[in-house]
Amino acid sequence: MEAKLLSRKILTKPSGQQLLGLLALVLTGFVVLCDGVLGWLTHQTFGLTLPFALSAIASVSLGFWVIPLLRKLKAAQVFQEDGPQSHLKKVGTPTMGGIFFVPVAIAIALILSNFSANVLAVSLITLFYGLVGWLDDWQILRLKSNKGISPRAKLLFQFAGAIVFCLWMTFTQPDSITTVALPFGVAIPFGIFFWFLAVFVFAAESNATNITDGVDGLAGGTGAIALLGLAALIAPSYPDLAIFCASLSGGCLGFVFHNRNPAKVFMGDTGSLALGGALAAVGLLSQHLWGLFLLSGLFFVESLSVLAQVGYYKATKGPDGVGKRLFKMAPIHHHLEITGWQETQIVGAFYVLSCCLVLFTLILR
Repeated sequence: MEAKLLSRKILTKPSGQQLLGLLALVLTGFVVLCDGVLGWLTHQTFGLTLPFALSAIASVSLGFWVIPLLRKLKAAQVFQEDGPQSHLKKVGTPTMGGIFFVPVAIAIALILSNFSANVLAVSLITLFYGLVGWLDDWQILRLKSNKGISPRAKLLFQFAGAIVFCLWMTFTQPDSITTVALPFGVAIPFGIFFWFLAVFVFAAESNATNITDGVDGLAGGTGAIALLGLAALIAPSYPDLAIFCASLSGGCLGFVFHNRNPAKVFMGDTGSLALGGALAAVGLLSQHLWGLFLLSGLFFVESLSVLAQVGYYKATKGPDGVGKRLFKMAPIHHHLEITGWQETQIVGAFYVLSCCLVLFTLILR
């Protein structure tokens, strides 16, 4: 009877530690299975487990040193006054956690891929987006306000990074910048319009991961799942980029060790923008934009909830200038919080949804 009640409690109101354990178990099993199945199908050796494991261990270890340092620097997260009231107890928790798990994962990926040109390119654009996020975080901390660099400036930086990355692709891999691959071997030629698509993907993906980072363990865990799914998807054609994805996925898992509920650190824009930039760059370079869209469907839903909220509010404005709200608060994870969901329930449900999206994408390939 007690065991039954305990299992029901884990399913309905899991703790942050339980979610971390389940996430680690699922991801570790998946990456080991990928190495075995891909090796059997293609008669090649795929080393996804090693970068994943090394990055996870390194990220966990670095966190024990970096988090106290962030506390000493008083790099505490600033919360919105109109946000969920449950978040007020998190005041004082340091942010900018992306500064330790992103660089270490990139370093491991570069070493294990023998500094592949592809991995070097996606690493640089990931670090660039992380730098844009760091500038935003630093501005927030400096002004003690939840407003960082202006949205226009942030968007211009994102566009600039995307354009430079596309220029590199044009000179080194011109075939990759003209078509978009779809399931069942179908490819659509985009020609010059690929540039507009690429810039949009970078901006949309990085902003979507940024929006998702609002609950303990959410962006880190779903990012780890999406990255590992992308690694499995592209491994047969781009083993070097698969190593990069597996390494960054491991880094995310290691970060969740410190970011699980109750979080000891937040990734901030430093981490969330970097994750979005990494996903976009790998998706573009591997010509798997359709797969990327499916894998990161959760991030798309989060972004869509914000756009729907803003659009509905503007469309229903009355003479007094006040409109109606589609959700109690956007993005949708905050709506669920306000309606009574516990943070860990939201994170657990989103983890399951992310895993389902990965499996669906791999089946559809």
